[in-house]
Amino acid sequence: MTKWNIDTGKKVTGGVIHLHRKKRRFQRGSLPLLTETGGEKKRVERVRGGLKKVRSVKAEFVNVVDPKTNKTQKIKILDVVEHPDNPHFTRRGVITKGCVVKTELGLVRILSRPSQHGVVNGIILTEKKEEK
Repeated sequence: MTKWNIDTGKKVTGGVIHLHRKKRRFQRGSLPLLTETGGEKKRVERVRGGLKKVRSVKAEFVNVVDPKTNKTQKIKILDVVEHPDNPHFTRRGVITKGCVVKTELGLVRILSRPSQHGVVNGIILTEKKEEK
């Protein structure tokens, strides 16, 4: 479904603003895609300029960087622990930038935007954060 990024056609008073042209293709957008845990599923979409954008619909693994050793590992996501955007996202298992997920190595903060980049990257949190 397409989301149109155009004015509503209403005045502050509630009156109608008559549009002076029809809808244009560059005014199209898309609804937000919320990446969830469990299974790997990606979607490729055509974006403006003919380029392709890979969107992650579901994610099972996260690329984790250990800041002490500077090593990167592909680790399985067990659960979403904390979500600053919306507390309901924690229950639903939605992964976005800034959320904290539980993995086999411990707690990991997500640094990428899975619904925009198509990949989940994160960094291991220190032990102080795990105790909370």
